[in-house]
Amino acid sequence: MYIEWRFKSYDDLTKSELHDIMVLRQEVFVVEQNCPYLDADEKDKDSYHLMAYAHNSLAAYLRLVKPGISYEEMSFGRIVTAPTYRGKGLGIALMNEGINYSVKVFGTSNNRISAQTHLLPFYQKFGFKSTGKEYLEDGIPHTEMLKRT
Repeated sequence: MYIEWRFKSYDDLTKSELHDIMVLRQEVFVVEQNCPYLDADEKDKDSYHLMAYAHNSLAAYLRLVKPGISYEEMSFGRIVTAPTYRGKGLGIALMNEGINYSVKVFGTSNNRISAQTHLLPFYQKFGFKSTGKEYLEDGIPHTEMLKRT
């Protein structure tokens, strides 16, 4: 499967890309996970956006939040793969691309995330470790994880 990677600041996103991002995030985080919350937040404006397009469709996405916005470190957030593209290794590719871009942009892959607890084994593959902080976020169990280089 050919993937077209796009990496942009908020100001550089096209209207179509922003629309694709919002649709995918709402499809998964609000509708599929049955979790009504305000997905579009102020962090989008202070982030970089990594998009994986397959067949002219947004197949996966993550945002790289600048240091000092969510945490002292930079942070990945809104990590998502479209339902039709799951099970094809795209999530692994997305994380690897995100780590590569974080080094290019911030000079480090130090990263603190708020991970859905059931996904801890996935994030551990990339060097993230639990900080031990567990909490409910929008009614879903989450664990804070940290990656140090």
